[in-house]
Amino acid sequence: MSKRRRPSKLQDNLVYGLVWLACFAPLAWLAWKGFQGDLGANPIEKLIRQLGVWGLRLLLVGLAITPLARILNWPRLVRFRRTVGLFAFSYILLHLFSYVGVDLFFDLGQLWKDILKRPFITLGMAAFVLLIPLAVTSTNGWILRLGRATWQRLHWLVYLIVPLGVAHYYLLVKADHRPPLVYAAVFTVLMAWRVWDRVKKSSP
Repeated sequence: MSKRRRPSKLQDNLVYGLVWLACFAPLAWLAWKGFQGDLGANPIEKLIRQLGVWGLRLLLVGLAITPLARILNWPRLVRFRRTVGLFAFSYILLHLFSYVGVDLFFDLGQLWKDILKRPFITLGMAAFVLLIPLAVTSTNGWILRLGRATWQRLHWLVYLIVPLGVAHYYLLVKADHRPPLVYAAVFTVLMAWRVWDRVKKSSP
């Protein structure tokens, strides 16, 4: 059997550049739509929602990378998981800042009231707070400080963050609940694969 050829550094850099561009493209698209005045009747609401939706999508893409790497027999695909995760955090951070800055005009008192009284805000903030340590510890230096086992256990928080994000989105929308339900189904499939993979590894 022929040996699998190791991708060249140029190929690696090309794929990394494509991943970066793919993650950045939605933000560029939203900026262009905003510049064109094409974000609908309520552009602020559309901008805030789309930033959050893309953050959730990228979290799901990050969770899908490991199954894809196994299925495609391309283990190096896993190296892009960190980039996708940091982009997801960036979109969610922009989602929060847009809400606090553009919608609330940095009225932190109103923000606190929303967190306490509006369940979808409560869930969204909980997801964001849990996401912060994952973003902060995404460097190799933190892996060395914490130890890989501890670092991996910390990053299991994503399995709680994503359903919180889905619930936040579900409670936010008033009419069409199909998109958050689709994301919930995708998350369920990805988790089912992980359970199946763990059972498969542990079986004799």
